[in-house]
Amino acid sequence: MLESTLIWLRSQNYQNWKNILLKDLDKYYHPKTRELLVCTHNRKPNKGQVCDVDIREWDICSQENNFNYHRSAPCVFLKLNGLTDGWQPEYYNNTDDLPYDMPPELKQHIIHEIKNPKKRNNVWVTCAGENPADVEYLGPVKYYPSIQGFPGYYFPYLNSEGYLSPLLAVQFKRPVSGIVINIECRAWAKNIKYRRNDRSGSVHFELLID
Repeated sequence: MLESTLIWLRSQNYQNWKNILLKDLDKYYHPKTRELLVCTHNRKPNKGQVCDVDIREWDICSQENNFNYHRSAPCVFLKLNGLTDGWQPEYYNNTDDLPYDMPPELKQHIIHEIKNPKKRNNVWVTCAGENPADVEYLGPVKYYPSIQGFPGYYFPYLNSEGYLSPLLAVQFKRPVSGIVINIECRAWAKNIKYRRNDRSGSVHFELLID
């Protein structure tokens, strides 16, 4: 996932953050690989093929909307880093066997909103304030695409030429201003080991809205 960072957003500097994001997202807006496959859970890529990343699924978290920085409701983009060639997630796709520490909101999302078992083959993601005060200050969080994770058809990771890592846009809709908010985003798969003390399987960053 993204490296730890402080996102310090001020009304007069949102354009700087937008430019940074546009540089990082350029290969998604202007992919060099011409023949990208529109993948689904029923249509996975063959060897040498590369799945497209549909930027329309980022919805409100788009460059046309300034990634919502100008509204002090910023979008942050997450991806999985450090993958080894051939890595395949082991999914939490059985609604009777979800981990005890998975947030109730994600469990409800998996059970009630994703009815097709194949479409549960995803690396799920949750973002929340690290401490009770951070949870209160952070406010509501929304995910794009709405499955709330990285679709399984991007895996196994084969490091094919032109490969585009799946991205998840996370919008913090009403963070309290004037306070540094500690945030942790965690990836959920059986073979992604989570250890908070060394940030395995997660990323920490701070958000400050002035």
